[in-house]
Amino acid sequence: MPLLNEQIRKEVSAMLADVKNPVTFKVFTQEFECQYCTETRELVGEVAGLSPKLSVEVYDFVKDKAVADGLGIDKIPAVAIVGAKDYGIRLYGIPAGYEFGTLIEDIKLVSEGESHLSAKTKAMVGKLKQPVHLQVFITPT
Repeated sequence: MPLLNEQIRKEVSAMLADVKNPVTFKVFTQEFECQYCTETRELVGEVAGLSPKLSVEVYDFVKDKAVADGLGIDKIPAVAIVGAKDYGIRLYGIPAGYEFGTLIEDIKLVSEGESHLSAKTKAMVGKLKQPVHLQVFITPT
């Protein structure tokens, strides 16, 4: 049974109509799927099915450890959203509720290869001398 109803599928299809370049979801789960692993994999697959520019690769967190390590994946469920290059965008947990909008926006940004940050913000980021690990934590509401 699909996770997205017909109305949501139509709305998301319209939002993804202008996706410029291919985007791949690299989904990490495991043989004995964790809480929300199944739903995350299915949801990402449904979204990918709404645009010919989207594809899904499913990896086993344990068996494909080298791939997970290479992408910095350290927990599951996880989705790396990768375009022509890897911008480091990772989603942990199921991208449902308000986070579903984040998934759609991430697809568009990765496809464009442009952050849309202001020149002032880009200049500030350019002054950083060492890597920054930024995480945003959310809770279901």
